[in-house]
Amino acid sequence: MSEALQVEATGETVGEAKWSALRELEKLQPGIDKAAVRFQVVSEGERGLLGVGYAPARVIASVEAVAASAAPASAVDGVSAEAADVQEVLERILNAIGVRARIELEEDEETLTATFVGRELGLVIGKHGQTIDAIQSNAIVWRNRSDERKPVVVDAAGYRARRQSSLDALATRSAEQAVSSGQPVELEPMTAVERKVVHVCLQEHPGVTTRSEGTEPNRFVVIDPA
Repeated sequence: MSEALQVEATGETVGEAKWSALRELEKLQPGIDKAAVRFQVVSEGERGLLGVGYAPARVIASVEAVAASAAPASAVDGVSAEAADVQEVLERILNAIGVRARIELEEDEETLTATFVGRELGLVIGKHGQTIDAIQSNAIVWRNRSDERKPVVVDAAGYRARRQSSLDALATRSAEQAVSSGQPVELEPMTAVERKVVHVCLQEHPGVTTRSEGTEPNRFVVIDPA
């Protein structure tokens, strides 16, 4: 019998627990076939009265070792090998979560953008964008097989543009608050991509400077009055 890889993970929801488990399996075996992963839901999680007594969702993920090796992608349809690799990873993720969508790739000298097109994009985006951020994190596994190390952006239904607009507004309001109060303003924890949006938005804003504090995944931006 072939050896099986198995991990246990938790999350606020079952979906988040599954993504956490997939990431752990990917650490054990880069290039894992996500479509072959099987999940056992140990607990669906629950919130106590008025949010007190929170219990996380818990899952066990397993995959046969023979399914843990994915062949590196080659350049196809006029896209680079790195882009083809990312597309392969995203297709496996979509298959794993049961979502049918088309993947459109756009690549320039600085960034590789993969956009999902379909009808079930709410499942891809997830609550507060947590699922699409997790997918984007998984998509960068191609970096392990490339010297290019080009940033990967995963988008769906214009989510990134809407989120950037929201972050720009938040950054501007918070900068004005820092200037008027003379005190630093700490923003909510964000991904590296979102923190960069805030830093770029405020780099020319008069009277403030920005910096990042904390450790992942709870790293956040602090806006200081100049």
